Amino acid sequence: MRYATSSAQITKSRVQALIVGIYQDGSLSAAAEAVNTATQGRIQAVIKRQDFKGKKAQTMLLQDLDGIRAPRILLVGLGKTEPMKPESYLAIATAAIAQLKGLNARKVLYCLTDTEVEGRDLAWVAMKTVEQFEDATYQYLTMKGTKPAADRQLKLAQVDLYASREHLTACKKGMQQGTALSIGKRAAKDLGNAPSNVCTPSFLADAARQLAKDYPSVKTQVLNEKQMEKLGMGAFLSVSKGSVEPGKMITMHYRGGNPRQKPHVIIGKGITFDTGGISLKPGSGMWEMIYDMCGAASVFGTMQAIAELNPEINVVGIMAAAENMPSGNASKPGDIVKTMSGQTVEILNTDAEGRLVLCDALTYADKFNPASVIDIATLTGACVIALGSHATAVFANDDDLAQEVIDAGNLSHDRAWRLPIWEDYQSQINSAFADMQNIGGREAGSITAACFLARFAKKYRWAHLDIAGTGFKWAGMKKGSTGRPVGLLTQYLLAQEGKKS
Repeated sequence: MRYATSSAQITKSRVQALIVGIYQDGSLSAAAEAVNTATQGRIQAVIKRQDFKGKKAQTMLLQDLDGIRAPRILLVGLGKTEPMKPESYLAIATAAIAQLKGLNARKVLYCLTDTEVEGRDLAWVAMKTVEQFEDATYQYLTMKGTKPAADRQLKLAQVDLYASREHLTACKKGMQQGTALSIGKRAAKDLGNAPSNVCTPSFLADAARQLAKDYPSVKTQVLNEKQMEKLGMGAFLSVSKGSVEPGKMITMHYRGGNPRQKPHVIIGKGITFDTGGISLKPGSGMWEMIYDMCGAASVFGTMQAIAELNPEINVVGIMAAAENMPSGNASKPGDIVKTMSGQTVEILNTDAEGRLVLCDALTYADKFNPASVIDIATLTGACVIALGSHATAVFANDDDLAQEVIDAGNLSHDRAWRLPIWEDYQSQINSAFADMQNIGGREAGSITAACFLARFAKKYRWAHLDIAGTGFKWAGMKKGSTGRPVGLLTQYLLAQEGKKS
């Protein structure tokens, strides 16, 4: 999809559809007023007949009105005439886009950018509008052997965002940021949706190498298993050794700031398929485990979004990529392994493998002298029970960092909620034979998993995001990667620009 900004006269615009807003009390947005005047009151006539009441997210299509060039007018209800909540605007935009998808219109002029959103500026409205269009029109078609059916083929090719001349700069800024973010989210979705016979650790490594070729600001390094063995990454290798697919520790460096500036590190769990290992998962829902690398996919997507935006910061993105398989060489319940940090772990459940690859990645991250470290993982089913699919769980060893992450989530509407990692929980992962065990029992499963990771993140400011409920959807034809939390991570990193580190 192409995006542009426009300040041209709305009624003279040569597009196939105009999108304008109407309030619940019958008042018109500025764009709707211009169309109403040019069509000699046709919109007011529709309202007077009460065919359209302006309720939030209500839509109505008008066609072939005299006085304007566009053959279609899409009326969109804006609700009450008061500054609306961000979530209300997103619902309205989504409703409008849903109607546009069904039209045979290649180019449209979107005029809901004049909507006043509480606590948000025009740049935010433009950014989120682009993101909503991209999310609503995304399809993963790479593996289709035939062209999609006609009803799934998107006709829409260009969206122009309307703004008055004095607001054009802000609108353009938001559009550009939304476009960059959407490029990153699309990359994350494509990786997440790729089947595990395609998306292997080596596939992720190749994607990271290609990213470095596409963006001069990015450099990629890949550690193979022999190199990881020399570094003492026994926990990571205990996961990958059961598979014929070799594990990879993939590092992408974005250098946009002063070379002396400490980087912000983001680490993604990249289990490209998770059978559970010897602690085998039930077979009925195992197909979902292609999404166990959504943390790594979100790191990749964030790195691409940042490379598109070119902020003056330094970022290191790490994808801890492995496949968890049962075999004669796989780790067994009761095995004890030594991590890169020197601490030992008793593996009581081989299906708690994400924390094993992440703990060595967290130790590895210390070499970069980071300003902050955030890891992202589809780590625990318990998180889905706790927070559902709306909020990502946040755990942190630093209150300021936790708040910055939550603020970034609120601003990007990629929301997160903090859970505790009090010392009280640490006793659940104590082991009689090793320094710790990799599970903590039924109680507080997400928290004890975070407590495990916290033991490897004591040297820097650290946060852990559990995206088990937000990283993907699993319902029929609507299943797939969501691209979260690329929005949150990108917003967090952009907020670090200009800060001392």
